Amino acid sequence: MRYFIITGASKGLGEGIALALLDEDHHLFCISRSENKDLKKLAVARNCKLDFHLFDLAVSMDIDSLAELIFTDIDKSKAEGVYLINNAGLIDPVKRVEDCSAEAVDMHMRVNLIAPMLLSSAFIKHTAGIRAEKRILNISSGAASNPYYGWSCYCTGKAGIEMFGRCITVEQEDEDYPVQTMSVAPGVIDTGMQETIRSTNERDFINREKFVDLKESGQLVPPGMAGKKLAGLLLSPKFRDGQAIDIRDSY
Repeated sequence: MRYFIITGASKGLGEGIALALLDEDHHLFCISRSENKDLKKLAVARNCKLDFHLFDLAVSMDIDSLAELIFTDIDKSKAEGVYLINNAGLIDPVKRVEDCSAEAVDMHMRVNLIAPMLLSSAFIKHTAGIRAEKRILNISSGAASNPYYGWSCYCTGKAGIEMFGRCITVEQEDEDYPVQTMSVAPGVIDTGMQETIRSTNERDFINREKFVDLKESGQLVPPGMAGKKLAGLLLSPKFRDGQAIDIRDSY
């Protein structure tokens, strides 16, 4: 049995990843603020065990308890692999840095950076001693290495999660069954985040028109297609421990 913990799994890219992983030999733990009933029905049809955990990742102090709950349903003696996909994220606030409120910055960093850090920490603790494949996939962005006007929070959070993953790799290198970590920029996906970007004004985000053009010219990648590619990478020998890649360039 392979076990998958997926954040932000009720819609967008997270839903696309979950759809690609529906299999009778898989057990999916989907973390989101709402359920996806269609996804649950499809899981039943495919004889795949799927549990939704309704949870707000901004509530950082409860993440350890969430992990405890999830791992009570993981049979460590039968696990062929255990995987964490840190997908959930916010784009807001999309503003010049001096226009970002303290509340918005705090919320952004708790969801985009602190939550995946705490989930990864809990994942490593709970999988210690499991003789199986153990991988963490962080959904990153080209914004991790390229500064964007109006995206100070988003760029900083993605850069942080990439470095965090590299630190995990260094800390795990002497383990017999190490946790492998990889950060992947999935390209420009047709999700609600893109809708938010297109709804901003020019003062807050001077590159707005570029993203409008991507949508109008049909260049946005469907979430299902991107999810299938990411799920394939997660389970393949091409998973590159300690690296950060753009999937369009490398897979």
